[in-house]
Amino acid sequence: MTGLSTKKPPWLKVPFPGGKRYSSIKKRSANLNLSTVCEEANCPNIGECWNGGTATFMLMGDTCTRGCRFCSVKSSKNPGKLDAEEPKKLAETIENMALKYVVLTTVDRDDLPDQGASHIARCIRSTQRACPEMLIEMLMPDFQGNTELVQQVINARPAVLAHNLETVRSLTLKVRDSRASYDQSLDVLRYIKQKSPGVYTKSSLMLGVGESRTETLQAMKDLRDVGVDFLTIGQYLQPSKKHLKVEKFVPPEEFDELILLGDKMGFEYVASGPLVRSSYKAAEFYIERKIRGNA
Repeated sequence: MTGLSTKKPPWLKVPFPGGKRYSSIKKRSANLNLSTVCEEANCPNIGECWNGGTATFMLMGDTCTRGCRFCSVKSSKNPGKLDAEEPKKLAETIENMALKYVVLTTVDRDDLPDQGASHIARCIRSTQRACPEMLIEMLMPDFQGNTELVQQVINARPAVLAHNLETVRSLTLKVRDSRASYDQSLDVLRYIKQKSPGVYTKSSLMLGVGESRTETLQAMKDLRDVGVDFLTIGQYLQPSKKHLKVEKFVPPEEFDELILLGDKMGFEYVASGPLVRSSYKAAEFYIERKIRGNA
C-alpha cells in the first residue's frame, strides 16, 4: 500500500490549542528549557490536556538517538550533554502546576553509558520530594533490553511504569528504529512485572500503519500475557511527508470494539479511540482513581 490522502476524516479534527492555562504552561516550560512530549510529538489533545491541568514532560531534552519512522521528535547520533539541573527544574515546574498525576517520558539516549537511566531516576525522585502526594507515571525507554538499567528506574518507585510496544510484530522493523524490537519491548514489560509485581504497567499501540485486525488482537494478547494492566490504542497521524504514511484511518466504532475485546482479555483499563495517545487524560484519570482506591 502507498498510503492514503492526507485529508483527515471529521472524527480527527480538533480545535486549535489556546487558553490562559495553555499559554502559561507553554511559557513556563520554554523559560526553563523543558520539553513536553505534547509539543514534540504534535499531540492533537494538547489544548484539552493543558487547559485541564495535565501535561507530559519529556526528559533528557528534545533530541533522540533513534529515528523511528512514526515519530516527530528530532534525531541525532550525539544530542549533547544532559542538563544536570533538569531534575530540579522539572520538580519546580510540576509543583507550581499543582497536579495530582503527571506523566514523564523521555527520548532515547543510546549514546550515554547508562542510556540516561540514572538521570531519569533522579528526575523521578526530585519530583517525588517536591510533590509527595502526586502520582508519577514513567513512560520509559527499552534501554536496549539491559535489565540493570530498567531496574534503576524501577527502584525510583513511580506509581506506573509504561513502555510502548507501538505496533504489531510484522511492522516493527518498518515502524520503529532497528535498535528497538517487538520481543525486547515485551521482555522489558515482563521484567518490570516480575521484579515489581505491585506496580501497574502500561503500554500503547497505534493503528493505521498497515496492521491487520488479527495482528492487533495478537499484540494485545501478547501485552496482556506479560502482565500489562493498562492499554491505550490510537490512530497514527503522519507528522510530515518524511514520515511513515497513514495506510488507514480507523473508524471510531473499530476502536470501540477493541475496548470490549481488551476487557475480555483481562486488561484493567483500555482507552481506545482515534485521538487517544499514550499519555491520555481519561486513562490517567482512571489510573489515578484506581491507585488511590476510588475506582
